[in-house]
Amino acid sequence: MVVPAAVADPGRPSGGNVYDRRVCDELAGLGWTVHEHLVPGDWPRPDDAALAGLAATLARLPDEACVLVDGLLASGADEVVVPAAGRLRLVVLLHMPLGALDDDGALDHAGVRERRVLAAVAGVVVTSDWARRRLAGLYGSVPGPVRVAAPGVDPGDLAEGSTPGGVLLCVAALVPQKGHDLLLGALAGVADLSWRCICVGAVDLDKEHVAALRRQAEASSIDERVHFAGVMGREELAGTFVGADLLVLPSRAETYGMVVTEALARGLPVLATDVGGVREALGEEGTGPAGILVEEGDEAALADALRSWLEDPRLRDRLRGAARERRLTLSGWATTAHGVAAALMHEPDGNGLRVPRVGA
Repeated sequence: MVVPAAVADPGRPSGGNVYDRRVCDELAGLGWTVHEHLVPGDWPRPDDAALAGLAATLARLPDEACVLVDGLLASGADEVVVPAAGRLRLVVLLHMPLGALDDDGALDHAGVRERRVLAAVAGVVVTSDWARRRLAGLYGSVPGPVRVAAPGVDPGDLAEGSTPGGVLLCVAALVPQKGHDLLLGALAGVADLSWRCICVGAVDLDKEHVAALRRQAEASSIDERVHFAGVMGREELAGTFVGADLLVLPSRAETYGMVVTEALARGLPVLATDVGGVREALGEEGTGPAGILVEEGDEAALADALRSWLEDPRLRDRLRGAARERRLTLSGWATTAHGVAAALMHEPDGNGLRVPRVGA
């Protein structure tokens, strides 16, 4: 398993890093012999030294070795990965497709490189059905075969919820993609109501952005009700989930949204932007979706949804009931590992699509 060195950094508990770590552990639990190789570098924007490190790592592996390589490494390193794919059984674990289409519908440079990689390797693992559809939209059809292995979740204690429902929780690194500026704007729009918001996540990845968020909160006179808690350890975070009333995730992009199922595993309802695979994570079984989805970037809609949650006890009761139903349907990490293992053994899942290799 070839992954970014940041996977081992406890100060960066991103969804991708957690996924890599848990899959590594669970594959070992299934009886696989797993060798983990950490590759330093600023991925997915590698410099020459990082590319050389990846090339050296792959060169050390024996011919026909079964290799699961993180997409943060692979997608932007076609000059390294494509030649190695002729010697190794490479499967790419693609957390988030890096490519995009320009205004004329043509692939950007990142997409051209990523497609070369995905067309050369033996298989691809993605973390949501949305991601598989995204690949099809980018590349016309999916280099493959492609298998979906959605993130698992560990069981958690039940969040009982307070009567007023005013304890709001956001768990995401403080970077622009996660939409904290939208959250603060929406919170300012409900400043007349009673609430407090705990923002858990790394504060050192984009210090200028964090400083701007603090200024925004202060300018809106909500700074005393918004707590930027930084990264929490597993036990502290678990207790914070249980003590919350509502998870708020205002992201501009998510492949799946692992924090959504982390909340639902505790029966905690969710208010989130309808991006990527968040709808999949939220689910629509039983009594209906266990939360509220609003359009990405719509600060007013986010504020309206917060107001509805805070002012309507019947809505809170309904969403709490749906979240507790969803809690019973969630899958663990062993299920995820079985899906990854099937991809490594090139077992079809009935939905895989193929395109000819580039140049064929």
